[in-house]
Amino acid sequence: MEPVPNVTRADAVAALRNPLAFIAERWTPTNRTVRRAALAALVMAVVIVVTGGAVRLTGSGLGCPTWPKCTDDSLTTTSAMGVHGVIEFGNRMLTYVLCAAVGWAIIAARSRKPYRRGLTRLGWTQFWVVMSNAVLGGIVVLVGLNPYTVAAHFLLSTALIAVATLMWQRTREGDAEPRPLVGKPVQQMVWVLVAATVLLIALGTVVTGAGPHAGDSSEVERIPLDWENVTKLHSVLAWIVVTLAFALWFVLKAVDAPKGPLDRTRDLFLILLGQGVIGYVQYFTDLPEVLVGLHMFGSCLVWIGVLRVLLSLRERPEILADVPGPSTETTLTRA
Repeated sequence: MEPVPNVTRADAVAALRNPLAFIAERWTPTNRTVRRAALAALVMAVVIVVTGGAVRLTGSGLGCPTWPKCTDDSLTTTSAMGVHGVIEFGNRMLTYVLCAAVGWAIIAARSRKPYRRGLTRLGWTQFWVVMSNAVLGGIVVLVGLNPYTVAAHFLLSTALIAVATLMWQRTREGDAEPRPLVGKPVQQMVWVLVAATVLLIALGTVVTGAGPHAGDSSEVERIPLDWENVTKLHSVLAWIVVTLAFALWFVLKAVDAPKGPLDRTRDLFLILLGQGVIGYVQYFTDLPEVLVGLHMFGSCLVWIGVLRVLLSLRERPEILADVPGPSTETTLTRA
């Protein structure tokens, strides 16, 4: 066994001044470790969305009626608050797990050799999005689950998933300039698909804000729109996204695109089909909570799938450092 190095006072001071640099000097993670750290942050970003949906679907949105404490007199939930308080407070605690996952991704990216500034910045971007969304979540509680703030809370979580997906992808790439794998028209078609998906997700928050699941058993403000009409519009937009994904797969086949974009588009199409089945079943069965929760999980998968299609359209190889050849003087000496 290797002896544990003594930590001097100078080491302790350096660790306090810049803990990330201190760790990076003493630890070099493998590429697999960095990839797993980025994936863990992405998984937790999805988990926090699903558990947030569970809070809403169980009517526990005001289980802790205030913020940042659970009640005016208690930081944590109390037995008098029942299961709703436990569910709401549990979701708040998961935010710390999410922060730990994002922190692990930042440390792993910062300690990687060679150092990749862009990768570390993506980790810090996730951290600040999480902090912003935590504050926004508190505001959601303080304003009594106002549907517009709830929608903004979900959309900011969607932005977090986008950054986490990008970081996960970047851990498997190099830092060379992106090299497109398909032509400009195909790239434009994918950007239309991305825009349509953003609209689909945004309209989904309107459906939720106008629908029957208010998030709490008390009287909660709703978006003043006809829920069924908004749902039908959401369905039409979903079919547009499905059609775009199906057409994109045929275009990629026609232009003999590489395997990566084809596989990612196929995966997206299958996710969309599954999400569509869940959406129609929940609509015709009066929105059972379990299916609505699955639909929220599916929306995360759809968003990740679309982003993976977009990111598969280019490749970024490693930057190869120039290795100098032997000098003339060395060659003559050896001769």
